Amino acid sequence: MLPKIVAAAVSGLAAVLATAVPAQAAAVATGRSAPQNPFTAPAGGASTHGDSASAKTFTGRGPAGSTSRVTRYNLLAACPTLLHGSDKALLALCTEYLGQAPVLKLIDKGGSGTLASLPIAKGSLLGGVYAYLDDRNQVVIVDGNRDLLRIAHTSDSLTVTSRLSLAGAIASDDAVVGVIPAYDGRVWFVTAAGTVGAADTATGAIATHRLPAGETVANSISTAPGRFAVTSDHALYVFDTTAAVPAPRWRYTYDRGAARKPGQLSWGSGATPVFFGPVTGYEYVAITDNADPHLNLIVLPTDGPANPVCVQPLFTDLAASGTENAPVAVGRSVFITNTYGYDYPKLPDGAGTSVPADADFTGGLTRIDVNAAGTGCAVTWRTGTRSAALPRLSVTDGKLYTVIQDGLLNGFSLTAVDSGTGAVSDRTFLGYGLVDPLQTAGTVIDRTYYQGTVTGLLRITPGS
Repeated sequence: MLPKIVAAAVSGLAAVLATAVPAQAAAVATGRSAPQNPFTAPAGGASTHGDSASAKTFTGRGPAGSTSRVTRYNLLAACPTLLHGSDKALLALCTEYLGQAPVLKLIDKGGSGTLASLPIAKGSLLGGVYAYLDDRNQVVIVDGNRDLLRIAHTSDSLTVTSRLSLAGAIASDDAVVGVIPAYDGRVWFVTAAGTVGAADTATGAIATHRLPAGETVANSISTAPGRFAVTSDHALYVFDTTAAVPAPRWRYTYDRGAARKPGQLSWGSGATPVFFGPVTGYEYVAITDNADPHLNLIVLPTDGPANPVCVQPLFTDLAASGTENAPVAVGRSVFITNTYGYDYPKLPDGAGTSVPADADFTGGLTRIDVNAAGTGCAVTWRTGTRSAALPRLSVTDGKLYTVIQDGLLNGFSLTAVDSGTGAVSDRTFLGYGLVDPLQTAGTVIDRTYYQGTVTGLLRITPGS
């Protein structure tokens, strides 16, 4: 089940070398983030996207600037989601090889194994990816039985502390894709078949809204003060979270293309919507579309889509482009990776054949800035960096941290990319196919970088 590690090696190396950095560097990306959600753990480690706005930023420095040591955790499981809260305990949501069953693991950060494991009832492929940590450092997840769980941890144990059945609101043949709290504490969720819901775990009340027939959801969801966003395979929706019953404030139909592209897990946008902005931290919401042959970044005002801020074509120097990764965003800056052709070891059920059926992983990383007037966007820089992971941005050291894939054997290396120029400033070799990060995000705790892989977990620790 491991991805091939040699295919397209020469073209992949050429893509990395063909970087294009502007003559005049832009400022390192900084700006105000959305306010801390009072019902999640501190932003940065609260979800696979960092916070409830899905900005993928964190405070504090990463491991750049020093020699790093690499420790591999062989967990016999793929571990796409890493979470940590105020106590800095590291929790991993994994899918075990045996039975493809999901499991929550409490990781021994100082060793090479787990301190505790808790099996989760099997559901959809994505159900165990888009969970979050609440303000008491409890994992919140919906299992395969359609139960909303809260799971607490001690230094060596994991315990389910509450359980709310969502079975009355979700069809038996449907499954929850993601959960995230609104700023009033209600837990919002979305299902693969397009049911959007809000659950009050204190009272047990559940209210739902069904997206139009034929629309499905394969990406996670985001919240900002008073707002909730979800991307279906046809449109972006923003809801008012203060309403008793979920109902869209607005809908924006994007170009979904002719079919799923190679390097994507579903047909349509591959992006979880991201709230960002220079003043409030959430005046804009961004996604990418699936237009042919090149994707676009779409930036819209959070409170209304009548006139998009921009529909910006990306990676137009390539024959084709697309992405399965959501934007990284802060202030007025947005960062996008091109995953076109990325070779996943497994696709979700019903993904269908891509068009074309196969392609080289060409890669690419770009920064786009919204202008100061909020009336347009422009590409600031574009490089050929082949990112095999979802980058994370330190707003402290200004580096984008990601795992790149390059070389004649398509090896993987943790790199730090200067957000002002796109230049790679640091590089730590990690290995080959067994450390494939599967286009998932790493996380940082006290400058140590943790990255889930197809076989478990990597720890990259900076030297003194």
